[in-house]
Amino acid sequence: MAFEFKPAVRRKSKARMALAGPSGSGKTYTALALAWEWAQREGGIVGMVDTEHGSASKYQGLNGWQWQTVEPERFSPASLVEILGVAAGHGFTSLIIDSWSHYWMGQDGMLEQVDRRKSGSNSFSGWKEANPDERRMVDAMLTFPGHLIVTMRTKTEYVVDEDGRGRSVPRKVGTRPVQREGLEFEFDIVADLDLRNNLHISKTRLPFLTNQVIPTPGAELANQIADWLDGGEDVPTVAEFRQRILDVESMDQLRAAMGTERSWYRPPRRSLSQKSQTSRPASR
Repeated sequence: MAFEFKPAVRRKSKARMALAGPSGSGKTYTALALAWEWAQREGGIVGMVDTEHGSASKYQGLNGWQWQTVEPERFSPASLVEILGVAAGHGFTSLIIDSWSHYWMGQDGMLEQVDRRKSGSNSFSGWKEANPDERRMVDAMLTFPGHLIVTMRTKTEYVVDEDGRGRSVPRKVGTRPVQREGLEFEFDIVADLDLRNNLHISKTRLPFLTNQVIPTPGAELANQIADWLDGGEDVPTVAEFRQRILDVESMDQLRAAMGTERSWYRPPRRSLSQKSQTSRPASR
């Protein structure tokens, strides 16, 4: 097989964002604010995978927000792949998974998948069997044709601070996200929300967001992100590519079309779980 290096090209892309925070930090609200703005900008629709017993519906109509929702009762990674396929068929401009943590520790989630598939007390055999499902889930998320936001619960701890009068007061803080360690870094933007709804950027591929702390993120941030993502080279959608192929009338035209498309096509990146299929996370 011959390998060929080509000049790097920045391409237009869709947002891949992960929001983590303790309960009460505004994860759902922030996700809706961003997703709605992207949908309005592109004249599309917001979809939501609501794993929180319909809790997001309390925001329905607020700020004019409207969306379509599905409320799964079980959370196997394979089922999320199916949901993402249905969502892509609906043509959602933005999709929210609220929360992705359920696909780790919820009913039929990864931890249960591993327990069911292990041989006796050998948990490594369970991870070997379950990891491909997780890899397919991550690949389906990364290749979703619209913007994607996932929220993640965080493990909660309490720290003691001093208030303005010098008194000691307990404060709830979130620690690490409830998901497989490292999976959040598959996203282009990873941010933590505190209880004042400040967005702390912990990892990003968008240079202007590096180390930023953004109070009450909303429409302004959504447009800044969209402007940056739209700044690259045009990439045809799957439907556009299919139509181009259907329109060819000769082998020469087909070769020319395929040669053009190869310049932008990128296969899904290998997920962390694919790179280390037998790795077991730290403690539950």
